[in-house]
Amino acid sequence: MSKNKSFLLDVEISSDYVGEILNFISRNYLQRQPENFKDIHKTRNGLFFTVFDKELWSVDVMLKASNPIAVDMQVSPDTPDHILDELREDLLLVVKIYEENINNSTLYFAWVEGEDIIPEEFPTARKRLSIRMLTSNLLLLYIVFFFVLIVLFLLFGVYGVFGFIFIQFCIVLLSDKIFKRIGNWKITEKNPYVHIVQYNLPNGEIDQFKEKFNKDDILQMKKEIYKRSLAVGKEPTCELGEDVFESYGMVCNPQHRSSKVVNVYKIVETAVDKFGLPMPHIVITNNMVPNAAATGPSPNRGVVMITTGLLVHLKEDEILSVIGHELGHLQGRDPLILFAIVSGEFILRLTVLLPIVLLAPFLYIIVVIWSIFFVAKFFEARADLVSAIKIGHPEVLAEALRKIGYQRLAYERKPSSRIPSWLRWDTHPPIYFRIDRLEKLKKPEDIKNPLITSIKDVFSGFKAAFGL
Repeated sequence: MSKNKSFLLDVEISSDYVGEILNFISRNYLQRQPENFKDIHKTRNGLFFTVFDKELWSVDVMLKASNPIAVDMQVSPDTPDHILDELREDLLLVVKIYEENINNSTLYFAWVEGEDIIPEEFPTARKRLSIRMLTSNLLLLYIVFFFVLIVLFLLFGVYGVFGFIFIQFCIVLLSDKIFKRIGNWKITEKNPYVHIVQYNLPNGEIDQFKEKFNKDDILQMKKEIYKRSLAVGKEPTCELGEDVFESYGMVCNPQHRSSKVVNVYKIVETAVDKFGLPMPHIVITNNMVPNAAATGPSPNRGVVMITTGLLVHLKEDEILSVIGHELGHLQGRDPLILFAIVSGEFILRLTVLLPIVLLAPFLYIIVVIWSIFFVAKFFEARADLVSAIKIGHPEVLAEALRKIGYQRLAYERKPSSRIPSWLRWDTHPPIYFRIDRLEKLKKPEDIKNPLITSIKDVFSGFKAAFGL
């Protein structure tokens, strides 16, 4: 007897594109694999097809033309479970590829009332590096210092090393103050909202738009929308934006627009209440890369950074789960712990381990740095578990990770990519491992020690990548 199964595919762009998304799935995914799919046809209500394997099993699928796209399946008894998982991942990836094409021709405008009006853009390489150094666990900063300490040891001996370790410790203690300077806007209880308006333009039109208007023109448009809305106590809307665009001789398709208001303060407050932590400082970085991070020497001096891209691409419950992950780092004092690990290793290197270092210095450094990154994966995995325990709904965090990291997930799904994804100098475990782990987590509240559980899980995932 066949079983009924279903899931949803969120569409983060205008609902007017749903029909085109279904056509895109049909042309670029289904029709290119006749050995896997048959009976492909589209109606006004949705897209229908059958997944099969030499008639041993089959899955009849309907993708409803709705937002979110509802996926209903009639699954034959002998269908392997992994087929359904792979189908879901494939469909999500195809939708994300389509959305990325649309996002590349989308105008985004974000404001925080009373804050500076600045353009939306991707961070510079310098700013991206500074964010990576100061977020989550500060490990990249420690690795940079790793090499600086070697030079100081050669120049000044042990005194130079311990002096620099002290300076590094001071930087860790001041990381919250440094990090607050990276953000563009501050979110407070009295000023909790981020307002976002977006317009999707066809590729041809976005090219013409860029030729006609420079960054200063676009910034002026944004300022005029602000003057007509937030400056006089109104929410910025697509209609107001269109009036401004028309004054510049530009016409927008009313079907290709959307706006949202996110109470960022309330989301973070909900998270810290569940953790029982003091309210951290909240800063917004105005770029469209979906990301969040936290830093600080202790929960009492925490700073949470959120990008406007995260607010655009995730639902509020998904944002909440991501914030829970970052608070897990703060609660666990991960920056200080990893500082102690890196500093302790360097002291051992100059004493107990010095004969090994002299024997094979380059090999030692490579192995030690990789080992430190591997240990950092324990803390990232723990932060996932802590979010699942405190916030609940681990499947929501899994979905958020799937949306944020879909490109990396597509790479990691290839069997040949599993081992390299574990061997990278990256503080995070592979995203496929994190998602699978969260989705299999049925009773997170039963976990007694998240760190020990995470250490075991990371080692198990690492061995599984090697087929052990």
